[in-house]
Amino acid sequence: MSGADRLSIRAAALALDDAAAGRDKPDTKRDVFADLGSPVSPLRLRPGGAAATPSSSSSSAGSAKSPALCNAGAGVGRGGGGGRGSHSGELVAEGNPPRPPGHRRSGSGPLIFSGGSSSAGSGGGGGGCGGGSTASSPLTNALPTGNICPSGRVASAAPAPPRRARPDVLGSGTGHYGHGSIMRGGGGMTPPRSSIDASPYHGSYSRSPAPQGSSGGLQEVTRAGNEWYKKGHYGEALRHYDQAVALCPDSAACRSNRAAALIGLGRLAEALRECEEAIRRDPASGRAHSRLAALCLRFGMVERAREHFMLAGQVNQSDPAEFQRLQEVERHLGRCMDARKTGDWKSALREADAAIANGADSSQLLLALRSEALLRLNKLEEADSTITSLSKLDIASLSSMSTKLSGMVADSYVHVVEAQVNMAFGRFDIAVTMAEKARVIDPGNTEVGRITNNIRLVAQARGQGNELFKAGKFAEASLAYGEGLKYEPSNPVLYCNRAACWSKLGRWMKAVEDCNEALKVHPGYTKALLRRAASYAKLERWADCVRDYEVLRKELPNDTEVAEALFHAQVALKTARGEEVANMKFGGEVETITSIEQLRDAIHSPGVSVVYFMATMNQQCQQITPSVDSLCSECPSVNFLKVNVDESPMVARAENVRIVPSFKIYKDGARMKEMICPSLHILRYSVKHYAVSSS
Repeated sequence: MSGADRLSIRAAALALDDAAAGRDKPDTKRDVFADLGSPVSPLRLRPGGAAATPSSSSSSAGSAKSPALCNAGAGVGRGGGGGRGSHSGELVAEGNPPRPPGHRRSGSGPLIFSGGSSSAGSGGGGGGCGGGSTASSPLTNALPTGNICPSGRVASAAPAPPRRARPDVLGSGTGHYGHGSIMRGGGGMTPPRSSIDASPYHGSYSRSPAPQGSSGGLQEVTRAGNEWYKKGHYGEALRHYDQAVALCPDSAACRSNRAAALIGLGRLAEALRECEEAIRRDPASGRAHSRLAALCLRFGMVERAREHFMLAGQVNQSDPAEFQRLQEVERHLGRCMDARKTGDWKSALREADAAIANGADSSQLLLALRSEALLRLNKLEEADSTITSLSKLDIASLSSMSTKLSGMVADSYVHVVEAQVNMAFGRFDIAVTMAEKARVIDPGNTEVGRITNNIRLVAQARGQGNELFKAGKFAEASLAYGEGLKYEPSNPVLYCNRAACWSKLGRWMKAVEDCNEALKVHPGYTKALLRRAASYAKLERWADCVRDYEVLRKELPNDTEVAEALFHAQVALKTARGEEVANMKFGGEVETITSIEQLRDAIHSPGVSVVYFMATMNQQCQQITPSVDSLCSECPSVNFLKVNVDESPMVARAENVRIVPSFKIYKDGARMKEMICPSLHILRYSVKHYAVSSS
């Protein structure tokens, strides 16, 4: 190549750089292109001859954005034999859809292209163009290639001087063909701070372009999904984001949006996997890193959360508030583990709750720590509900936790706690299964092995005791339950079962003692409370008996056996105190009152009395009377009285009743409540409230 040719090529490259940077205005010679009506954007060449993705630019003829370029069709700069002898000025944008045959860029002028020299660019079959002349392209799919000089002449095809490569980022321009105008240097674009991406291309560039013809549909379904998301309709948003992912599976933004909808639906494990997939396809996606960090925080994976928060921060997507929550979770988790080591279960519970409140609400480890603390504090109902919520978490497919507690692998510890809580509630088969899972995960841990063996032995002792009890061998059964208590000294089920054996053997004090031990561990244990109340009755400890039955009446308001037992215990207690019990009755029909004296005697009898003032032809009375009869059966310890105001007007006037239906509730002669035309709900609640509170 001669020196003149080299100077010509360098001048052409410099002219391209100036035009791309917007430093020069079009001169008179450049206005030739405006006359031709072709919105040709100045183009940089990639080092080594490969073309860079064109940037968005306005031509001198208008302000429309430059379309994404497609591959030039066969014949431009190729030999007739089909070889890849493309000249160095050829532009390639892989994956962009080809323009339909006959499509012009704009205007009515001819397309300008260069074909290089005849020796380098043209071959047999007339595939190239003559050296340096301008002409309309004879190919329907060909796009301009080569370097266009400010002078209007076509320069010889040659590689441009190497330039520092900058990433290409898809922008949100409106005049695009396919997938948005292309912005140079991704550092200048920062995605909006929102829970969803306004465009499937914001924030990162897609290494693989969208499928042909999918851009319009992709933007439409993404826009629709965003609208549904903003309204809180996450199911509809997910449906549209699914379509967006199907149209452009390599878009990190589409997958990040889908993860946001899954989070809204509570499908956290799926959302985490979707974020991981987005990062796999685009490791520079700050939004995906930030969203994945927040999910890891919710799962209690503090190390992974910190890693992704740092990666998101490198691309200005890290949320300082989220990072502060991560630090809070780490601090409370560390304190919780320290409290567990020293057996300070109140502090362990407090720190676990604080960590969960700061965002780690789906952490297996923290929920297990909370459940164990509640178990040790004898709050079994809460411990069981916590374990139940843990088992509902959809995290089976997530990676296991590497954290250790007192040398125990965290996953193994979770199963150990599950086993212990199930043991406390008598679900021995489930407890054994969970303990075996813990042993498989951490087979070398001595604590796990000891706990597993103990649970297995306790389950065997309980099974043996049950068989002996069914066979009527109550003494032997009590020994079997006692054997199980050697391995699990605080198991309330074994204590309660042994109390049943003592009851059958007539050893009422032993039964009370074992029930006390069971209720100490599990205060809400209904069976233990029933057995202790029955034992108190046998021991004629009526005050204690009434107290237990009153608690049971609140827990079992519809249990007629408990109601009757409470009534008889109340009668026995009043008798023991020397009080009048002649008028006390249990159950029966609603008693009709016809005189003031009869009413006075009834409401002054021990216990609770409900007086129902009604009229035969009143419509509201006709509707509520069946419910009064039903309440009489449900609350047999309550005296139900009925006054027909038409038949006994003197009684109604004495009680100052002017509107029916009206109700008055008395307790030991004192009026407690009066209701005029109450709803059925209020009537039922009031009667049951005073029924269980009577003594």
